[in-house]
Amino acid sequence: MSSLSDHIALRRTFAIISHPDAGKTTLTEKLLLFGGAIQMAGAVRARGEQRRTRSDWMAIEKERGISVSASVMTFEHEGLTFNLLDTPGHEDFSEDTYRTLTAVDSAIMVLDAAKGIETQTRKLFEVCRLRDVPIVTFINKVDREGRETFDLLDEIEKTLALDVSPVTWPIGMGRDLKGVYDLTRDRVILFDPGRGDHIAEIGLDASLDSPELDRVVGAAAAEKLREEVELVRAGFPEFDIDAFRAGHQTPVFFGSALKTFGVAELLRGIGRLSPAPMARKAVSRTVEPDEAKVTGFVFKVQANMDPNHRDRIAFFRICSGTFRRGMKLRHIRTGKAMALVNPVFFLARDRELAEEAYPGDIMGIPNHGQLRIGDTLSESEDLNFLGIPTFAPEVLRRVRLDDPMKAKQLKKALEDLAEEGVSQVFKPQDGSTWIVGVVGPLQFDVLSTRIESEYSIKAGFEEAPFVTARWVACDDDATMRRFIDANKSNMAEDRDGGLVYLARNSWQLTRAQQDFETVRFTATREQH
Repeated sequence: MSSLSDHIALRRTFAIISHPDAGKTTLTEKLLLFGGAIQMAGAVRARGEQRRTRSDWMAIEKERGISVSASVMTFEHEGLTFNLLDTPGHEDFSEDTYRTLTAVDSAIMVLDAAKGIETQTRKLFEVCRLRDVPIVTFINKVDREGRETFDLLDEIEKTLALDVSPVTWPIGMGRDLKGVYDLTRDRVILFDPGRGDHIAEIGLDASLDSPELDRVVGAAAAEKLREEVELVRAGFPEFDIDAFRAGHQTPVFFGSALKTFGVAELLRGIGRLSPAPMARKAVSRTVEPDEAKVTGFVFKVQANMDPNHRDRIAFFRICSGTFRRGMKLRHIRTGKAMALVNPVFFLARDRELAEEAYPGDIMGIPNHGQLRIGDTLSESEDLNFLGIPTFAPEVLRRVRLDDPMKAKQLKKALEDLAEEGVSQVFKPQDGSTWIVGVVGPLQFDVLSTRIESEYSIKAGFEEAPFVTARWVACDDDATMRRFIDANKSNMAEDRDGGLVYLARNSWQLTRAQQDFETVRFTATREQH
């Protein structure tokens, strides 16, 4: 019988981060293909309903071809259990990605071989750095014309201040691509442009000085590879697992997700190099994964994954202990016990009951609003894992309701969707209509689409007279009352009843802060 430490050692929980269009969704699909979780590759190029990868299930994602909601997929490969957290690539949905990165132990950074590091890649990398998340780099689309390979690696080193250590190396690029050379195994994996829908790789044990190399890739390509590998071995540090796990070095793999090329090496690399579930910091202490008592935290809530059942699923990362279905865990925020009777594992939209789960696993807990982002569940002590912040919205708009008779249903829809943490809802104290705040304007398109499709309400968003929001608090009640009286038209409440100051411009915000120096204005709200 396997011990808890055996189960921990066999798990890899990771996210994929990238700039939009770098190929993250295609790579997700191909990793699932290797794990036997889906049966058909090439669905990204197929037609109709088959067109989108399994992780993109929301209607607007299908229409626009972007991921706007983090999905979780569990699969097995070569004896290991992989928990893959797909993240939104679009910057308007970065909050969802930030929270998802709190729940992983490593990440794959996908770069386009023609573009290198792009804006969103840099932002997401910085979040990983703040959390010391180890990064594996996959340079994608090497079957197309791209930048000089050494230039790409230099850019990673200089822009991200990260040591690079190539694990595989391309033999040519674009039209001249012959394959990749595995530097750790002295093995050539040949590129067959006609095999994009297959996962079999054509591998040959061929060291650099072998005549076999000249025969399979051609004398000129073999000679160029020998020169480049010599430069790689002289110019880049050897892979150091401690430096990688501390977040200072990244192993680099090359391939083409669309052609299912180099993906096997990448998956093998994650299994071999990425850490098993690690310790997690709580407010009072650090929680080790092999502790006997079950602990974990909610990092995401998704409303209406099944629109027929108006359900809400809390995504729960297990941090320690062995979970068994039916267990009662203490909900730390409310102090109440929760019996987890129907927890589920995910393959994108498909689910199966989670009879047992271990540290690193991501479970879905169906609930009706009890669980929120940042909540901790614990089998014993009152623990609070370090908070997941709510960010002040950068775009504020008023809700426009086409049918005033549906005001009550609209309130429910806005509050349900705000639970997911992607939008925030503010009720102005002067009695005017709801104000919704988001990080990026694309979220309004998603919200109006979902309000219509999931709640049958036609609603839109129009310009609001406010540009930003701040949570406000003061230790002196009398001062707080004077502040509220002086700013009646700017005051609102969030869905928890927290006081919020809505500013019409930056000058007004600065003036309010100067006039009431003892009032605290905060742009983030920690959730414990």
